[in-house]
Amino acid sequence: MVAGRLARTWTHLVNEARSVRRVFDDEVLTRIEAAIARSERAHTAELRIAFEASLPLREVWRGRSPRERALEVFGSLRVWDTEANNGVLLYVLWADRAVEIVADRAAAASIPPQRWREVCDALSAAYRRGEFEPGTLVAIERIHALMIEAFPATAGDANELPNRPAIL
Repeated sequence: MVAGRLARTWTHLVNEARSVRRVFDDEVLTRIEAAIARSERAHTAELRIAFEASLPLREVWRGRSPRERALEVFGSLRVWDTEANNGVLLYVLWADRAVEIVADRAAAASIPPQRWREVCDALSAAYRRGEFEPGTLVAIERIHALMIEAFPATAGDANELPNRPAIL
């Protein structure tokens, strides 16, 4: 247990925002942003992506899980604050290569948790293969398919959240 905690602590220590920015540079972020914008024109839900390089070491040592952090980021990025309660956060904790999806009430009620888990598992597998941009774009497409089924587009739908991924 201590060895695992030390290994995780070391991984979080050596990963920083530059680690994420090397993989997700401005050009890649722009392509991801465009994919989100295209997707959101076809449904009324909102997708937000956040990449976080690592957790503070005290949080790692306390055993804070990627899921716990994703829930906190969901709140801090105000993904919960959409008019239809159908915001979705795709959260990546880079140091752990962990992927979490947090869905607001309407999205969680309309799409079973297993479907979200499938997207997370596929994206995690793509990242293990080094397919960072393609894996992310495929995840956006998979989320798009779920959202279009649950929340088809309506006239006058406003874009409520930024489409550009956040790097925390």
